[in-house]
Amino acid sequence: MTASGPPPSATGGTAGAAATGSAASAGSAGARRPIRVAVVDDQPLLVSAFAAFLQRQSDMTVVGTAGDGAQALALCRGLDVDVVLMDLRMPVLDGVDATRALTERGERPRVIVLTTFDVDDFVMAAAKAGARGYLLKDAEPSELLRAIRSVHAGRAVLGGSDPGDRLRAHLESGRDRATPRHEALDRLSEREVEVLGEIATGATNPEIAARLQIAESTVKTHVGNLLTKLDCRDRVALVVLAHAVGAG
Repeated sequence: MTASGPPPSATGGTAGAAATGSAASAGSAGARRPIRVAVVDDQPLLVSAFAAFLQRQSDMTVVGTAGDGAQALALCRGLDVDVVLMDLRMPVLDGVDATRALTERGERPRVIVLTTFDVDDFVMAAAKAGARGYLLKDAEPSELLRAIRSVHAGRAVLGGSDPGDRLRAHLESGRDRATPRHEALDRLSEREVEVLGEIATGATNPEIAARLQIAESTVKTHVGNLLTKLDCRDRVALVVLAHAVGAG
C-alpha cells in the first residue's frame, strides 16, 4: 500500500510497502531526511486525506497508516517513525493506551493526539500517557504542519486557545463557588496553578520567578509538586495538560 492509500487492514502487509516507499523518499531527500509520519484513525476518509496532504510536503513522508491503536503499535514496531498522529477514540485499542505503549518504548515516535473537542478527559489522559501535544481535527492545514514540525523538534503543540489566560480564568472561577474550576486544578494550591499557567506559556523557571516575584528555588519546588500531583512525566507533559485543563 502507498502512503496516501486507504488505512491498512490487520494483516500486517502495510508496513513493508510503506517502508519501501519511505526509504525511497528518504534517499531522495539527501542528508536531511524527511519527517516520517504515521496517521492513526478509524475513519478511512480522514486517514486518506491526511496522508495525501502530508505526502505532498517536501520535508515529510507518510510511512504508514493504521485504523486502531493495536495496528499502530504493530506499525511502529516494524517502521522507523518520527511522529504519530493519533486519534483518541478508536476500537480495539484507544489512542490513550496506544500512546502510553509507544512512549514507554522510548523518545520516539512522538505522539500528537487528534481530538474533536477542545476540552476532553481523553486529552488529559493522553498528556499523562506521554503525548507531546494535541490538535483539533478541524485545525487549519498550516497548523497541522506546524504541529508536526514542532513536535519533531521536541516542542509541545497545543490546539485550541491560549492556556495561560484560560488557567488564570479558572483560578478566578475557583473563587466563585457558582462556577467550579476543573477538578484537576482542585488538587493544586493557587500558587501552583499560577506556576502551571506560566509553564503553559513556555516560560522558564527564571522567567516564572521574575513574573511571580518568588525565588527560583521555590519555582523548582512548585514544578516538582506539579509533576507529582498531576502525574506528569516531564515539563512538556505539564504544558499539554495545562492547556487541556485550562481550556474548559
